[in-house]
Amino acid sequence: MTANELVRVNVAKQFSKLPGARYIRLGPNSGELFRKQFLLEPLREGKTVIVELDGVRGYGSSFLEEAFGGAVRELNLDVEDALRRLKIETRIESWRLDVDEYIRTAKDNRNPAAA
Repeated sequence: MTANELVRVNVAKQFSKLPGARYIRLGPNSGELFRKQFLLEPLREGKTVIVELDGVRGYGSSFLEEAFGGAVRELNLDVEDALRRLKIETRIESWRLDVDEYIRTAKDNRNPAAA
C-alpha cells in the first residue's frame, strides 16, 4: 500500500474537540458532517482511512454510528471491505469496539433515527 492510498484524519485537530449529534440539522460538528467532509471521498476512491479518535471530550453513539455506519450505508460498502479500509486509532478501546459494531450492523440500521 502506498502513502497516497492512505488518508489520516485526526478528529480533534481537523474537525472538532467537541463532536456533536448525528445529523447536521441537530447542531454543529455532527457525525453526518464528519462523514461528508472526511470519509466519503477517500472511500469512494478505494483508499484506506485511518481515523484518530483521541483528543476529544467524548463521543455520542449517534455521532459514531452516523459517521461510520452512515458511510457504509451511503456507499453501499461491503462490511468486510469497510472494516479493512476504516482503521480506528485510539487509546479508548470502547470507542474502537463501538465503531466496529456500527460498521458491522450498518446495513441492518437503514434508518437509525427511527430506532
